[in-house]
Amino acid sequence: MEVLLKTIIQLLKLEHSQFKTNIIFKRDQIEFYLVSFSFKHGMKKYLAEFIGTFALVFFGTGAVIVNEQTGGSLGLLGIAATFGISITAMVYVFGSISGTHINPAVTISLALGKLMPKNEVFGYIVAQILGGIFASSLLLMLFPSNQTLGCTIPSNGVLQSFSLEFILTFFLMLTILGIGSKKENSNVAGLVIGLMVTGMILFAGPISGGSFNPARSIAPAIVSGNLTALWLYLLAPTLGAILAILVWRTVKNDDVKSD
Repeated sequence: MEVLLKTIIQLLKLEHSQFKTNIIFKRDQIEFYLVSFSFKHGMKKYLAEFIGTFALVFFGTGAVIVNEQTGGSLGLLGIAATFGISITAMVYVFGSISGTHINPAVTISLALGKLMPKNEVFGYIVAQILGGIFASSLLLMLFPSNQTLGCTIPSNGVLQSFSLEFILTFFLMLTILGIGSKKENSNVAGLVIGLMVTGMILFAGPISGGSFNPARSIAPAIVSGNLTALWLYLLAPTLGAILAILVWRTVKNDDVKSD
């Protein structure tokens, strides 16, 4: 009798273990399907981010290269305007599809602020970086003699450039959040953001290179092999954008309470 009871208990334990295994397997299967669905569902967004970032890097850093190879024919104003105009155009082209982040710092900030699905963050960032690298690779083919391909390199010390990239990205992110918070602003959103970037580059370009965007700095750095202070252009804009979303949420919450 004792042996029979022990056998039954062992069978129950085995059955319970198999039941748990089946639950885990089904849960993993569901998660796999959810990730697959998210990826397929987000493909249009990822493609929009890829093309948008490609345009930003191709036109913007392309302007830097052309300026170098033509003895400064474009000047700082021309470079800043090229970046600003390309961003404005992409906001109007892809804004309704992906939101036209074209900037990993913006994507991370929006995800932390729960303003976009977190399961799309990886796809967004990969698309942005690949779009930038593809643009820099094409520029290398067009301008093989150029050594930096429009890399962002501090001209007067790391701390100064870090501070500028951090502070200006903070204000860029606040501008994006503010202009995007009301639907009635959609007609002018691209113009305002593009002008903001143009002004920021005019101000900080001679010092930090005026990146405010990890993808914009990663692409030419990787393709040219010039990784000088790349960490700065990954960290400073991202931290600036994160601070902006924290401040924005605090201000918005206070605004709601006062109403």
